[in-house]
Amino acid sequence: MAFQACIQVCPENPANFNVDNVRVAKLVGGSLHNSSVVRGMVLKNDAVGSIKKVENAMVAVFAGGVDTSATETKGTVLIHSAEHLENYAKTEEAKVEELIKSVADSGAKVIVSGAAVGDMALHFCERYKLMVLKVSSKFELRRFCRTTGAVALLKLSQPNAGELGYADSVSVEEIGGARVTVVQNEEGGNLVATVVLRGSTDSILEDLERAVDDGVNTYKSMCRDSRIIPGAAATEVELAKRLKEFSLKETGLDQYAIAKFGESFEMVPRTLSENAGLGAMEIISSLYAEHAAGNVKVGIDLKEGSCKDASIMKIWDLYITKSFALKYSADVVCTVLRIDQIILAKPAGGPRPPKQGGMDED
Repeated sequence: MAFQACIQVCPENPANFNVDNVRVAKLVGGSLHNSSVVRGMVLKNDAVGSIKKVENAMVAVFAGGVDTSATETKGTVLIHSAEHLENYAKTEEAKVEELIKSVADSGAKVIVSGAAVGDMALHFCERYKLMVLKVSSKFELRRFCRTTGAVALLKLSQPNAGELGYADSVSVEEIGGARVTVVQNEEGGNLVATVVLRGSTDSILEDLERAVDDGVNTYKSMCRDSRIIPGAAATEVELAKRLKEFSLKETGLDQYAIAKFGESFEMVPRTLSENAGLGAMEIISSLYAEHAAGNVKVGIDLKEGSCKDASIMKIWDLYITKSFALKYSADVVCTVLRIDQIILAKPAGGPRPPKQGGMDED
C-alpha cells in the first residue's frame, strides 16, 4: 500500500519526490486487511452543514474563515428605534448572503474554511447547496490546496476561475464509528495520497504508521539511488570475510585492527539469529562456509532456521542506506579514538563536609 501511494504521487522527476505527500489516517476498528489507499485526502472530521456528498466539485478555500468580518477597531452604533435595529440586522444579513451567492455563482460547490464558520454564513451556504468543510490545521489546509489545486484566499470573497480547485468527489463516510471526509481525485493531477490504516488498538496503528513511514522513506532513497544489495546479513558476512582475507596480507599491528573491524560485522547475523531463537555460532559458521564456496548472496532464512540465497527469498537492502551506515559508524569510532586528552570535571565548590568522629557502642 505504501508503494501504491508513492507511485500515485511520484513527480515526473523522481528526485523531487516529497515524503509529505503520502499521508496516513489512523482509524481504530477492524483489522489491517480493511486498510486501503485513497487517491486524495482523508480528513478526520465531519462536514459542517447537512450536505454530505458532492461529485465533480469545484472547491473554494478561505484561510480566514467563513464569517462576517470584524472591524479592526471597536465601534459604537447608536440605534434610536426598533426599525433601525431591524434595518441594521437586515444589512448584515444581506451582505453575508451577497458574499455566499458570489461564491456559488463562481461555480464552487464546496467551501473549505481555515477558521470559524458563522451560523448566518452556514445558513446561506445551505440555501445555495454549498458543502462546508472546516480544516483547523494550516498544514492540512496547505495539503488540501495541493490535492485540489486550489488557492487559499485570505477573506470571504468571490474567487476567480484560477483560484478554484477541483475534486472528483467529496463525501462524508463512517469508518469504524468515526465520521471522516474523503476527498478523491482519481483522474490524476493531485499530489497527495492517503493510506487509511485500520487496527484494533492505538498501539497497533502506531506500529503500522511507522511501517508505512519506513516504506515511504525507502522509496525516497530509491529515487536517489536505486542500487540494491543482498539482505538477510549476506552483505555483512561477505564484507567480514573479505576484510579478514585483507588483514592476512598486511604486516605489523594493522592486521589485528583490520581483522577486528571485519569481526564487528558479525554483529548483524548474530543479532538476527538470537532474535529468531537460532544458534548464532552455528548460523555464522554456515554462512562463512557458504561464502567461502563463492555463494556471496547467501543469508539467513529466519523461518526455516537455515542459510539460503537472499535473491530467492527476495530480501534486499538499499546500497545507499548500507554505505552511509558503514561510513558514519566508522567515522564515530575514529572520532572517539582520536581523543587523546580526557578533560576531568572540577570538584564542585562549597565547604567540605566535617569529618565524622569515632562511633561509640551506643
